[in-house]
Order: sequence, then structure tokens, then C-alpha cells
Amino acid sequence: MALPMELRFPTAEVDLALVSDEYMRTLEILSKKLKFIEVDSMVKTSTALKDVQPELERLRQKAVTKVFEFIVQKLHALRKPKTNIQILQQSVLLKYKYVISFLKEHGKETYTEIRAAYVDTMNKVLSAHFRAYIQALEKLQLDIATSSDLIGVETRSTSLFSRGREPLKNRSAVFALGERINILKVEIDEPALIPHIAEASSRKYPYEVLFRSLHKLLLDTATSEYLFCDDFFGEESIFYEIFSGPFAVIDEHFNSILPNCFDAIGIMLMIRIIHHHQNTTLIEFQDATHCCSFASQLIMSRRRIPCLDSYLDKVNISLWPRFKMVFDMHLNSLRNANVRTLWEDDVHPHYVMRRYAEFAASLIHLNVEYGDGQLELNMERLRMAVDDLLIKLAKTFPKPKLQTVFLINNYDMTIAVLKEAGPEGSKIQLHFEELLKNNTSIFVEELLLEHFSDLIKFVKTRASEDPSSGAEKPITVAEVEPLVKDFASRWKAAIELMHNDVITSFSNFLCGMEILRAALTQLLLYYTRLSDCIKRVAGGPALNKDLVSISSIMYEIRKYSRTF
Repeated sequence: MALPMELRFPTAEVDLALVSDEYMRTLEILSKKLKFIEVDSMVKTSTALKDVQPELERLRQKAVTKVFEFIVQKLHALRKPKTNIQILQQSVLLKYKYVISFLKEHGKETYTEIRAAYVDTMNKVLSAHFRAYIQALEKLQLDIATSSDLIGVETRSTSLFSRGREPLKNRSAVFALGERINILKVEIDEPALIPHIAEASSRKYPYEVLFRSLHKLLLDTATSEYLFCDDFFGEESIFYEIFSGPFAVIDEHFNSILPNCFDAIGIMLMIRIIHHHQNTTLIEFQDATHCCSFASQLIMSRRRIPCLDSYLDKVNISLWPRFKMVFDMHLNSLRNANVRTLWEDDVHPHYVMRRYAEFAASLIHLNVEYGDGQLELNMERLRMAVDDLLIKLAKTFPKPKLQTVFLINNYDMTIAVLKEAGPEGSKIQLHFEELLKNNTSIFVEELLLEHFSDLIKFVKTRASEDPSSGAEKPITVAEVEPLVKDFASRWKAAIELMHNDVITSFSNFLCGMEILRAALTQLLLYYTRLSDCIKRVAGGPALNKDLVSISSIMYEIRKYSRTF
């Protein structure tokens, strides 16, 4: 059995630093020879084999040594600062993936060393990379909420702000979603932040922005590494050994952040970011033998990349209990609120109710595409708590009318804020709309009684009686004449007073005008019933000269209706 010339001294005559395409073709020939003598029993016993076997073994050992030194040399390049790892992997290492296959078959111990060296190198390099990135991100953090920033708390403490972090100047962001929703609508798949650029612009970001950026970098890095390990080593399991380090670095950071996070909206945004990544760890993948770069791999059939599944599940599992804890802090702040310190002698919307409305609208908005039943149940508990507190605050006003005005202003404001969350907020919104309707009816009656109490009392108690029915005390002209003359003498002035009362009582002009219109419509109904009653009273026509025409009242109603 003769060896071709190219196999006689391939390893001795080629520079160790150079493993060319020609050299790899030589390795393939050597591999075939080695496999041939392993599988063919006749060859194993042949005289020819005895002549060449020592030379084949020498060539195998030389080849194994050469490719080991070559790959180790390439791995050292991965440790150099500012090395673009993905480019080095795709443009350099993948060209030599056959040598890894050669080692697997003909140098298992050496392959194990190479594998361990790569795992150790990438574990340390990526761990350092993520540690440095996290440290840079921490300088950009804007604190949104402290443990005192709760719906039902009157004052807040600023003593818990972390040093080196930027405190929030506008505290409304604690409860209102605002433009933070853009992280899900616009920014979710944007490239990770470049910290030094962000720092140079003196910008600060809510933690969910940093969280998204960190996980975007993790997703991109992990996907690239997972595909490379699968392609270069033919082992997906290597990925998990490599990323045990980066995962530990990220866990350490996250475990230090989460216990001090009191931003319920931010936590829910993070939950939705993780949900997005759990549903988008699909990349478009093509066998690397048909492409020459990672970018071109992203063009063919879809294939699931499961490398981050367990990690994302773990993060999600840690976020939900924290959200529940912070949510319950808000809930308990309402249940345990000090009504005496919260009460203000002002019937306009209370700041606690505005906080609740913004907070509820934010969570409703963030639940639109998810329909989380547990969150909806918690929202109902929060709604019941704020209902109870608002009633307690209302009862602190000395007059029933002021209590009703206070409730209407708060219900109207809450409905307006909830509407911004979209139709998905309809369940809670309908509840407050019903309360608004009921309290509007109460206010209308109270307002009319202030100016037309005798008329209303008569209509409710006597107007439905039939004068010809032989009642014990039939209605007489003398009984209704004072009511008719009193109304005729001051009805326009009374309506003007009602208008002024409404204008000063209600924060929302449109709401106030709707209430005024409802009051004037109810007044028209009362007066119509009085007029109908007079027609049935003996001698009633004598009062026609003092009756205000229905058309005149309708005109006044239309006049005030034109103001909104």
C-alpha cells in the first residue's frame, strides 16, 4: 500500500501558521486513508499496511498537532481587545471547520482540548463584554419610582434615590404610560444602545429601555454564537457552556436591580419585552455551506433557535412576582389611605384619582394584546379600593351637593383618561360611566331643588291627581297660582344662576354643559306636568296669562346648548 507524495511530508514542509485550502484537501485524503484501514478487515491484515501504518500514524499525529496549534492561534485572536468576534468567526474560523471534523475523527483528545479552550475563551470574553456593557448602561439609568411613589400616598420620600442615578423630575411618569409605550410599538427591535454615544448626549433612560437594549444585545450575540457552535463544532450544547458566564453576569445585575424596582409600569413593559422575544426567537436560517456570511444566512427558511428559551422563561418568572408585589403596594396604599390628610377642600379631580386613572389606563393599554385574566382580576381589586376611598373623601365635604360634584368631577376625569387606553378599557370604563350617570341624576335634582323646590314638591305629590275623581282635597287655583307666578317672575334668572353654578363646579366644561342641559330638560318636564295639571283644575285657564310657554323654555335650553 503506497502513500501518494502529497501525504508523505505534508505537515513537515508547510508553515505551521498556514493552513490553506490545499492543506485541508490533503487532510481529507489522509482522513480517507485512515478510515479505509479502520473499516476494511482485509486491509488490517495485509502486509502492505504494516509497511505504511507507522507513516500514517506519524502523519496523523503531525496533522493533529499542526491543526491544534493553528486553531489555538486563531482562538487567541478572540481575546484581543476590540476584536469583532462575529466577523472573525464567520470570515476566518468557519473556513477551517473541516479541521475540527478531522480532529473529531482522528484526534479526539485534541478535539476535546480545542473545544474546552474555545468554551473557556468565549465564556470569559463574552462575560467581560456583558459586564462592561452593563456597567456602561447603569450610568444611563433614570429612576422612575421609589417605594413612596404609590397611588394612595400623599407625600413621597426622595431619600431612596440611588446615588449616581438620575431622579425623575416629573413624577406623573410613575403612573402614566405616555411615550414609554414606544419601546413596544417602535423601538422593540432596534439595535442595542451604544452607551458612550448616549452618555455623550447626557440622556437618561427608564430602566426598561436599558433592559430592552441589554436583551437585544444578548439575543443577537446568543443567536450568532448558537449558529456558529452548531456549524463549526456540530454541537449545540457548547453554547450553554459558553453562556453560563454571560447569563451569570446578567443575573447578578438583574438580581441587584429588581428588588429595588418600584415602577409597576416599567416592570410590565419588561414583561412584554420578554414576551416579544419569546415569540421572536425565530431567525431565518440557511445551511452555511450555501452561504459565506452570517448576513446571508438571514434570507431562507425559518428555523426556531431555542438557545434562550430557558433563560427568557426564568426572567419572566422573576418579573411577575415583583410586579404583583409593587401592584399590591399600590392597592394597599388605597386601602390604608389616610382620608384626613388626603382630603382637600376642593371639588375638582383629586390627585389620587388622577394617579389611579393614569395607572389603570396604562395597564389596560399594556394588556390589550395579551388578555391576561389575572391582571384583569387585580385591576378589579384596585378599582374597588379606589371606589371606597373616593366615597370616603366625598363624605368629608359638609354639603351633599359638594359631595356629588366632587364625585362627578372625579368620575368624568377617570372616564376621559380611560378612553385614551382604547375600547379595551370598557369594563372599568362602563363602571365609572354608570356611576357618573347616577350621580349626575342626583346633582340635577339637587340643583333644581335649590331654585324650584315648591314646584318640584307639588309636581311629585299632587300633579298626578285627577281633579274630577272626588279627592278629599282637590287641587285649586289658589294652590297653584303662587307656583305659576313665582316661576314666571324668576325662571330666567334661576337658569342663569344654575348656569353659573355649573360653570364653577365642574372642571370639564363639556361635562358641565351636559349636566346643565340635563337639568334644564328635567325642569321642562316638571313645568310641563304643572301646565298639564292646571288644565284639569277648575278655573285653571285663568292662569294662562301667567304661564310661561313651553316654546320659551325650549328656546332658553337651545340658547345654552349653543355654548358647547
